[in-house]
Amino acid sequence: MARSLVVIGVGYVGLPLAQEACRAGMRVVGLDTDEEVVASLSNGESHIDDVDTAGVAEMLAAGFVATTDSTCISNSDVIVICVPTPLDDEGAPHLGAVKAATSTVSEHLQPDSLVVLESTTYPGTTEDTVRPLLEDGSRLTAGIDFNLAYSPERIDPGNPEWGLRNTPKIVGGLTPSCTERAVEFYGQIVDTVVPTVGLREAEFAKLLENTYRHINIALINEMAVFCHELGIDLWGAIDAAATKPFGFQAFRPGPGIGGHCIPIDPNYLSWVARRVGYRLRFVELAQEVSERMPAYVARRTQDALNRLKKPMNGSHIVLAGVAYKANVSDQRETPAKPLVVHLREMGADVSYIDPHVDSFVVEGKEVPWIVDIGEAVRSADLVVVLQAHDEFLDSTELTAARCILDTSGKFFGDNVDRL
Repeated sequence: MARSLVVIGVGYVGLPLAQEACRAGMRVVGLDTDEEVVASLSNGESHIDDVDTAGVAEMLAAGFVATTDSTCISNSDVIVICVPTPLDDEGAPHLGAVKAATSTVSEHLQPDSLVVLESTTYPGTTEDTVRPLLEDGSRLTAGIDFNLAYSPERIDPGNPEWGLRNTPKIVGGLTPSCTERAVEFYGQIVDTVVPTVGLREAEFAKLLENTYRHINIALINEMAVFCHELGIDLWGAIDAAATKPFGFQAFRPGPGIGGHCIPIDPNYLSWVARRVGYRLRFVELAQEVSERMPAYVARRTQDALNRLKKPMNGSHIVLAGVAYKANVSDQRETPAKPLVVHLREMGADVSYIDPHVDSFVVEGKEVPWIVDIGEAVRSADLVVVLQAHDEFLDSTELTAARCILDTSGKFFGDNVDRL
Protein backbone atom coordinates (compact mmCIF):
# COMPACT_ATOMS: atom_id res chain seq x y z
CA MET A 1 0.00 0.00 0.00
CA ALA A 2 1.20 3.50 -0.83
CA ARG A 3 2.26 5.47 2.21
CA SER A 4 3.59 8.68 0.67
CA LEU A 5 2.64 10.74 -2.37
CA VAL A 6 4.02 13.70 -4.25
CA VAL A 7 1.54 15.51 -6.49
CA ILE A 8 3.28 17.66 -9.10
CA GLY A 9 1.00 20.54 -10.01
CA VAL A 10 -1.54 21.40 -7.30
CA GLY A 11 -4.21 23.03 -9.42
CA TYR A 12 -7.72 21.94 -10.42
CA VAL A 13 -6.59 18.33 -10.84
CA GLY A 14 -3.74 17.96 -8.38
CA LEU A 15 -5.22 19.59 -5.29
CA PRO A 16 -8.38 17.42 -5.10
CA LEU A 17 -6.13 14.37 -5.57
CA ALA A 18 -3.89 15.53 -2.73
CA GLN A 19 -6.94 16.13 -0.55
CA GLU A 20 -8.31 12.60 -0.99
CA ALA A 21 -4.86 11.12 -0.38
CA CYS A 22 -4.63 13.06 2.88
CA ARG A 23 -8.00 11.68 3.90
CA ALA A 24 -6.72 8.18 3.12
CA GLY A 25 -3.91 8.67 5.62
CA MET A 26 -1.02 9.16 3.20
CA ARG A 27 1.85 11.55 3.74
CA VAL A 28 1.24 14.04 0.92
CA VAL A 29 3.44 16.74 -0.58
CA GLY A 30 2.22 19.15 -3.23
CA LEU A 31 5.07 20.20 -5.52
CA ASP A 32 4.56 23.27 -7.69
CA THR A 33 6.75 25.81 -9.47
CA ASP A 34 4.34 28.67 -8.65
CA GLU A 35 5.61 30.23 -5.43
CA GLU A 36 2.36 32.15 -4.88
CA VAL A 37 0.32 28.95 -5.03
CA VAL A 38 2.67 27.22 -2.61
CA ALA A 39 2.57 30.18 -0.22
CA SER A 40 -1.23 30.43 -0.28
CA LEU A 41 -1.68 26.71 0.39
CA SER A 42 0.88 26.84 3.19
CA ASN A 43 -1.15 29.69 4.69
CA GLY A 44 -4.35 27.67 4.48
CA GLU A 45 -5.82 29.42 1.45
CA SER A 46 -7.27 27.66 -1.58
CA HIS A 47 -6.96 28.91 -5.16
CA ILE A 48 -9.51 26.56 -6.80
CA ASP A 49 -13.28 26.13 -6.55
CA ASP A 50 -13.47 22.47 -5.56
CA VAL A 51 -11.29 22.67 -2.45
CA ASP A 52 -12.28 25.44 -0.05
CA THR A 53 -10.28 27.01 2.76
CA ALA A 54 -11.69 24.54 5.27
CA GLY A 55 -10.51 21.73 3.01
CA VAL A 56 -6.98 23.11 2.90
CA ALA A 57 -7.00 23.45 6.69
CA GLU A 58 -8.04 19.81 6.93
CA MET A 59 -5.16 18.83 4.66
CA LEU A 60 -2.60 20.83 6.62
CA ALA A 61 -3.83 19.25 9.86
CA ALA A 62 -3.26 15.84 8.23
CA GLY A 63 0.36 16.77 7.46
CA PHE A 64 0.06 18.12 3.91
CA VAL A 65 3.04 20.18 2.78
CA ALA A 66 3.21 22.46 -0.27
CA THR A 67 6.68 23.15 -1.62
CA THR A 68 8.81 24.15 -4.59
CA ASP A 69 11.62 21.82 -3.44
CA SER A 70 11.77 18.78 -5.73
CA THR A 71 13.92 16.73 -3.32
CA CYS A 72 10.63 15.59 -1.75
CA ILE A 73 10.34 13.12 -4.65
CA SER A 74 13.17 11.03 -3.21
CA ASN A 75 11.07 10.17 -0.16
CA SER A 76 7.86 9.22 -1.94
CA ASP A 77 6.30 5.90 -2.95
CA VAL A 78 4.11 7.48 -5.62
CA ILE A 79 4.57 10.51 -7.86
CA VAL A 80 1.60 11.82 -9.83
CA ILE A 81 2.11 14.45 -12.53
CA CYS A 82 -0.86 16.83 -12.90
CA VAL A 83 0.54 19.72 -14.94
CA PRO A 84 -1.18 21.67 -17.76
CA THR A 85 -1.08 20.48 -21.37
CA PRO A 86 -2.26 23.41 -23.52
CA LEU A 87 -2.02 23.84 -27.27
CA ASP A 88 0.76 25.85 -28.87
CA ASP A 89 0.28 28.61 -31.44
CA GLU A 90 0.10 26.01 -34.21
CA GLY A 91 -2.66 24.04 -32.48
CA ALA A 92 -0.33 21.19 -31.52
CA PRO A 93 -0.04 19.74 -28.01
CA HIS A 94 2.40 21.68 -25.86
CA LEU A 95 4.14 19.20 -23.57
CA GLY A 96 6.65 21.61 -22.08
CA ALA A 97 5.25 21.34 -18.54
CA VAL A 98 5.01 17.53 -18.77
CA LYS A 99 8.59 17.23 -19.97
CA ALA A 100 9.87 19.59 -17.29
CA ALA A 101 8.02 17.75 -14.53
CA THR A 102 9.19 14.38 -15.85
CA SER A 103 12.80 15.51 -15.97
CA THR A 104 12.51 16.72 -12.38
CA VAL A 105 11.10 13.35 -11.32
CA SER A 106 13.94 11.52 -13.08
CA GLU A 107 16.52 13.37 -11.01
CA HIS A 108 15.09 12.02 -7.75
CA LEU A 109 13.33 8.80 -8.76
CA GLN A 110 13.90 5.83 -6.46
CA PRO A 111 13.56 2.10 -7.27
CA ASP A 112 10.10 0.55 -6.76
CA SER A 113 8.35 3.92 -7.06
CA LEU A 114 5.15 4.42 -9.05
CA VAL A 115 5.01 7.34 -11.51
CA VAL A 116 1.60 8.28 -12.92
CA LEU A 117 0.83 10.88 -15.56
CA GLU A 118 -2.65 12.42 -15.19
CA SER A 119 -2.25 15.37 -17.57
CA THR A 120 -4.53 15.05 -20.58
CA THR A 121 -2.53 14.26 -23.71
CA TYR A 122 -2.45 12.26 -26.92
CA PRO A 123 -1.97 8.46 -27.06
CA GLY A 124 1.67 7.49 -26.86
CA THR A 125 2.86 10.35 -24.63
CA THR A 126 3.48 8.27 -21.52
CA GLU A 127 5.47 5.59 -23.33
CA ASP A 128 7.20 7.67 -26.01
CA THR A 129 7.92 10.89 -24.12
CA VAL A 130 7.64 10.34 -20.37
CA ARG A 131 9.26 6.90 -20.24
CA PRO A 132 12.56 7.77 -21.99
CA LEU A 133 12.95 10.96 -19.95
CA LEU A 134 12.49 9.04 -16.72
CA GLU A 135 14.85 6.26 -17.76
CA ASP A 136 17.58 8.54 -19.11
CA GLY A 137 17.57 10.76 -16.05
CA SER A 138 17.32 8.06 -13.40
CA ARG A 139 19.24 5.19 -15.05
CA LEU A 140 16.31 2.99 -14.02
CA THR A 141 14.14 0.87 -16.32
CA ALA A 142 10.37 1.35 -16.45
CA GLY A 143 8.40 -1.80 -15.73
CA ILE A 144 11.40 -3.38 -14.00
CA ASP A 145 12.98 -0.88 -11.60
CA PHE A 146 9.95 1.39 -11.26
CA ASN A 147 6.29 1.38 -12.25
CA LEU A 148 4.81 3.66 -14.88
CA ALA A 149 1.11 4.31 -15.52
CA TYR A 150 -1.36 6.74 -16.97
CA SER A 151 -4.67 7.78 -15.35
CA PRO A 152 -6.77 10.48 -17.03
CA GLU A 153 -8.19 13.15 -14.74
CA ARG A 154 -11.98 13.37 -14.66
CA ILE A 155 -12.41 16.48 -12.52
CA ASP A 156 -15.60 18.44 -13.24
CA PRO A 157 -15.17 21.79 -11.44
CA GLY A 158 -18.22 22.85 -9.47
CA ASN A 159 -20.03 19.51 -9.77
CA PRO A 160 -21.72 18.91 -6.39
CA GLU A 161 -22.57 15.28 -7.14
CA TRP A 162 -19.46 13.79 -8.76
CA GLY A 163 -16.05 14.38 -7.23
CA LEU A 164 -12.74 12.57 -7.28
CA ARG A 165 -13.72 9.82 -4.89
CA ASN A 166 -16.99 8.67 -6.44
CA THR A 167 -16.01 9.11 -10.11
CA PRO A 168 -14.57 5.85 -11.53
CA LYS A 169 -10.81 6.15 -12.12
CA ILE A 170 -9.28 4.74 -15.30
CA VAL A 171 -5.72 3.43 -15.06
CA GLY A 172 -3.40 1.82 -17.58
CA GLY A 173 0.15 0.67 -16.95
CA LEU A 174 3.21 0.03 -19.08
CA THR A 175 3.11 -3.61 -17.93
CA PRO A 176 0.48 -5.68 -16.12
CA SER A 177 2.42 -5.26 -12.89
CA CYS A 178 2.50 -1.49 -13.41
CA THR A 179 -1.28 -1.51 -13.88
CA GLU A 180 -1.68 -3.60 -10.74
CA ARG A 181 0.42 -1.18 -8.72
CA ALA A 182 -1.58 1.81 -10.02
CA VAL A 183 -4.89 0.08 -9.27
CA GLU A 184 -3.69 -0.58 -5.72
CA PHE A 185 -2.72 3.07 -5.25
CA TYR A 186 -5.93 4.59 -6.61
CA GLY A 187 -7.98 2.00 -4.75
CA GLN A 188 -6.95 3.79 -1.56
CA ILE A 189 -8.51 7.10 -2.60
CA VAL A 190 -11.38 6.38 -5.03
CA ASP A 191 -14.37 4.05 -4.83
CA THR A 192 -13.99 2.42 -8.25
CA VAL A 193 -10.84 1.79 -10.29
CA VAL A 194 -11.15 0.72 -13.93
CA PRO A 195 -7.98 -0.88 -15.38
CA THR A 196 -7.44 -0.75 -19.14
CA VAL A 197 -5.32 -3.04 -21.31
CA GLY A 198 -2.51 -0.50 -21.54
CA LEU A 199 -1.24 3.06 -21.54
CA ARG A 200 -2.56 4.17 -24.92
CA GLU A 201 -6.07 2.92 -24.18
CA ALA A 202 -6.14 4.94 -20.95
CA GLU A 203 -4.84 8.01 -22.78
CA PHE A 204 -7.34 7.60 -25.59
CA ALA A 205 -10.30 7.07 -23.23
CA LYS A 206 -10.00 10.65 -21.95
CA LEU A 207 -9.92 12.09 -25.45
CA LEU A 208 -12.83 9.91 -26.51
CA GLU A 209 -14.99 11.14 -23.62
CA ASN A 210 -14.41 14.79 -24.38
CA THR A 211 -14.55 14.46 -28.16
CA TYR A 212 -17.96 12.79 -27.79
CA ARG A 213 -19.17 15.76 -25.77
CA HIS A 214 -17.56 18.26 -28.13
CA ILE A 215 -19.23 16.85 -31.23
CA ASN A 216 -22.66 16.63 -29.61
CA ILE A 217 -22.47 20.15 -28.18
CA ALA A 218 -21.50 21.44 -31.62
CA LEU A 219 -24.42 19.57 -33.17
CA ILE A 220 -26.92 21.12 -30.78
CA ASN A 221 -25.38 24.59 -31.23
CA GLU A 222 -25.83 24.26 -34.99
CA MET A 223 -29.42 23.22 -34.33
CA ALA A 224 -29.87 26.37 -32.23
CA VAL A 225 -28.97 28.57 -35.20
CA PHE A 226 -31.16 26.51 -37.56
CA CYS A 227 -34.18 26.38 -35.23
CA HIS A 228 -34.08 30.10 -34.56
CA GLU A 229 -34.38 30.77 -38.28
CA LEU A 230 -37.37 28.43 -38.53
CA GLY A 231 -39.07 29.69 -35.36
CA ILE A 232 -38.70 26.34 -33.56
CA ASP A 233 -38.31 26.25 -29.78
CA LEU A 234 -35.21 24.04 -29.62
CA TRP A 235 -35.27 23.92 -25.84
CA GLY A 236 -38.79 22.50 -25.90
CA ALA A 237 -37.83 20.01 -28.58
CA ILE A 238 -34.86 18.82 -26.54
CA ASP A 239 -37.04 18.34 -23.47
CA ALA A 240 -39.50 16.33 -25.55
CA ALA A 241 -36.78 14.15 -27.09
CA ALA A 242 -35.26 13.55 -23.65
CA THR A 243 -38.38 11.67 -22.56
CA LYS A 244 -37.24 8.74 -24.70
CA PRO A 245 -35.79 6.22 -22.21
CA PHE A 246 -33.19 4.90 -24.64
CA GLY A 247 -31.06 6.02 -27.58
CA PHE A 248 -30.97 9.75 -26.78
CA GLN A 249 -28.85 11.89 -24.48
CA ALA A 250 -29.82 15.51 -24.04
CA PHE A 251 -27.25 18.18 -24.90
CA ARG A 252 -28.20 21.85 -24.77
CA PRO A 253 -26.89 24.87 -26.68
CA GLY A 254 -24.74 27.61 -25.25
CA PRO A 255 -22.53 30.58 -26.14
CA GLY A 256 -19.57 28.35 -26.98
CA ILE A 257 -17.34 25.87 -25.21
CA GLY A 258 -14.91 26.58 -22.40
CA GLY A 259 -12.68 25.00 -19.80
CA HIS A 260 -9.47 23.09 -20.35
CA CYS A 261 -11.00 19.85 -21.64
CA ILE A 262 -13.55 20.23 -24.42
CA PRO A 263 -11.96 23.14 -26.35
CA ILE A 264 -8.50 21.55 -26.12
CA ASP A 265 -8.60 17.75 -25.95
CA PRO A 266 -10.21 16.97 -29.33
CA ASN A 267 -7.39 18.93 -30.97
CA TYR A 268 -4.94 16.34 -29.61
CA LEU A 269 -6.80 13.70 -31.63
CA SER A 270 -6.84 15.85 -34.75
CA TRP A 271 -3.11 16.45 -34.39
CA VAL A 272 -2.33 12.75 -34.00
CA ALA A 273 -4.58 11.92 -36.94
CA ARG A 274 -2.78 14.37 -39.20
CA ARG A 275 0.55 12.78 -38.24
CA VAL A 276 -0.63 9.51 -39.75
CA GLY A 277 -2.22 11.14 -42.79
CA TYR A 278 -5.82 11.04 -41.60
CA ARG A 279 -8.36 13.81 -40.99
CA LEU A 280 -10.97 13.63 -38.25
CA ARG A 281 -13.57 15.63 -40.11
CA PHE A 282 -16.26 15.37 -37.41
CA VAL A 283 -13.84 16.82 -34.86
CA GLU A 284 -12.68 19.62 -37.14
CA LEU A 285 -16.26 20.56 -38.03
CA ALA A 286 -17.26 20.59 -34.35
CA GLN A 287 -14.39 22.94 -33.64
CA GLU A 288 -15.51 25.22 -36.46
CA VAL A 289 -19.09 25.35 -35.16
CA SER A 290 -17.97 26.00 -31.60
CA GLU A 291 -15.61 28.80 -32.57
CA ARG A 292 -18.32 30.73 -34.40
CA MET A 293 -20.87 30.65 -31.54
CA PRO A 294 -19.63 33.83 -29.79
CA ALA A 295 -20.03 35.73 -33.06
CA TYR A 296 -23.55 34.31 -33.40
CA VAL A 297 -24.41 35.43 -29.86
CA ALA A 298 -23.14 38.91 -30.74
CA ARG A 299 -25.40 38.93 -33.79
CA ARG A 300 -28.37 37.83 -31.68
CA THR A 301 -27.53 40.64 -29.26
CA GLN A 302 -27.68 43.11 -32.12
CA ASP A 303 -31.01 41.65 -33.29
CA ALA A 304 -32.48 42.04 -29.80
CA LEU A 305 -31.35 45.67 -29.64
CA ASN A 306 -32.84 46.34 -33.07
CA ARG A 307 -36.22 45.17 -31.78
CA LEU A 308 -35.84 47.78 -29.03
CA LYS A 309 -34.98 50.37 -31.71
CA LYS A 310 -31.50 50.75 -30.25
CA PRO A 311 -28.21 50.63 -32.16
CA MET A 312 -25.43 48.34 -30.95
CA ASN A 313 -23.00 51.24 -31.17
CA GLY A 314 -23.11 52.99 -27.79
CA SER A 315 -25.46 50.52 -26.10
CA HIS A 316 -24.56 49.16 -22.69
CA ILE A 317 -24.39 45.36 -22.75
CA VAL A 318 -24.03 43.52 -19.45
CA LEU A 319 -22.75 39.96 -19.56
CA ALA A 320 -24.07 37.81 -16.72
CA GLY A 321 -21.58 35.06 -15.88
CA VAL A 322 -18.19 35.22 -17.59
CA ALA A 323 -16.73 31.99 -16.15
CA TYR A 324 -16.74 29.04 -18.53
CA LYS A 325 -19.52 27.23 -16.62
CA ALA A 326 -22.06 27.92 -13.91
CA ASN A 327 -21.10 28.28 -10.24
CA VAL A 328 -17.32 28.33 -10.73
CA SER A 329 -14.71 31.06 -11.07
CA ASP A 330 -12.70 29.29 -13.77
CA GLN A 331 -12.17 31.47 -16.85
CA ARG A 332 -10.14 29.00 -18.91
CA GLU A 333 -11.18 29.23 -22.58
CA THR A 334 -14.42 30.97 -21.62
CA PRO A 335 -16.52 31.96 -24.66
CA ALA A 336 -17.22 35.25 -22.88
CA LYS A 337 -13.83 36.56 -24.04
CA PRO A 338 -14.35 36.28 -27.81
CA LEU A 339 -17.89 37.57 -27.27
CA VAL A 340 -16.52 40.71 -25.61
CA VAL A 341 -14.19 41.18 -28.57
CA HIS A 342 -17.08 40.96 -31.04
CA LEU A 343 -19.29 43.32 -29.01
CA ARG A 344 -16.51 45.89 -28.64
CA GLU A 345 -15.83 45.79 -32.39
CA MET A 346 -19.52 46.49 -32.95
CA GLY A 347 -19.28 49.58 -30.73
CA ALA A 348 -20.98 48.28 -27.59
CA ASP A 349 -20.09 49.40 -24.07
CA VAL A 350 -19.56 46.05 -22.28
CA SER A 351 -19.65 45.35 -18.53
CA TYR A 352 -20.19 42.14 -16.58
CA ILE A 353 -21.71 40.76 -13.41
CA ASP A 354 -20.37 37.57 -11.88
CA PRO A 355 -20.23 36.80 -8.14
CA HIS A 356 -17.44 34.30 -8.78
CA VAL A 357 -15.16 36.48 -10.92
CA ASP A 358 -13.80 39.78 -9.60
CA SER A 359 -11.45 40.54 -12.50
CA PHE A 360 -12.03 39.93 -16.20
CA VAL A 361 -9.46 41.06 -18.75
CA VAL A 362 -9.94 40.72 -22.51
CA GLU A 363 -7.10 41.58 -24.89
CA GLY A 364 -5.30 43.46 -22.14
CA LYS A 365 -8.28 45.64 -21.24
CA GLU A 366 -10.21 45.22 -18.00
CA VAL A 367 -13.95 44.69 -18.48
CA PRO A 368 -15.86 46.82 -15.93
CA TRP A 369 -17.27 44.70 -13.11
CA ILE A 370 -20.66 45.65 -11.67
CA VAL A 371 -21.04 44.03 -8.27
CA ASP A 372 -24.70 44.73 -7.63
CA ILE A 373 -27.18 42.88 -9.84
CA GLY A 374 -29.81 45.60 -9.47
CA GLU A 375 -27.37 48.29 -10.57
CA ALA A 376 -26.32 46.19 -13.56
CA VAL A 377 -29.91 45.66 -14.65
CA ARG A 378 -30.81 49.35 -14.29
CA SER A 379 -27.83 50.48 -16.35
CA ALA A 380 -28.07 47.84 -19.09
CA ASP A 381 -29.75 48.23 -22.43
CA LEU A 382 -29.56 44.45 -22.65
CA VAL A 383 -28.37 41.64 -20.37
CA VAL A 384 -26.78 38.56 -21.95
CA VAL A 385 -26.92 35.55 -19.63
CA LEU A 386 -23.92 33.36 -20.42
CA GLN A 387 -23.77 31.24 -17.26
CA ALA A 388 -26.77 30.71 -15.01
CA HIS A 389 -25.06 30.96 -11.62
CA ASP A 390 -27.32 30.10 -8.68
CA GLU A 391 -27.14 33.73 -7.60
CA PHE A 392 -28.76 34.75 -10.89
CA LEU A 393 -31.44 32.09 -10.72
CA ASP A 394 -32.34 33.21 -7.19
CA SER A 395 -32.41 36.89 -8.12
CA THR A 396 -35.64 38.75 -8.73
CA GLU A 397 -33.68 41.77 -9.93
CA LEU A 398 -32.09 40.05 -12.91
CA THR A 399 -35.40 38.79 -14.26
CA ALA A 400 -36.68 42.38 -14.17
CA ALA A 401 -34.20 43.46 -16.85
CA ARG A 402 -35.78 45.24 -19.79
CA CYS A 403 -34.39 42.67 -22.22
CA ILE A 404 -32.47 39.44 -21.64
CA LEU A 405 -30.72 37.30 -24.23
CA ASP A 406 -30.47 33.97 -22.43
CA THR A 407 -27.94 31.43 -23.69
CA SER A 408 -28.51 29.11 -20.70
CA GLY A 409 -32.16 28.23 -21.28
CA LYS A 410 -32.98 28.89 -17.61
CA PHE A 411 -34.97 32.14 -17.89
CA PHE A 412 -38.51 32.70 -19.13
CA GLY A 413 -40.77 35.68 -19.79
CA ASP A 414 -41.80 38.23 -22.35
CA ASN A 415 -38.51 40.07 -21.81
CA VAL A 416 -36.43 36.95 -22.52
CA ASP A 417 -35.03 35.90 -25.87
CA ARG A 418 -33.52 32.42 -25.59
CA LEU A 419 -30.69 31.19 -27.77
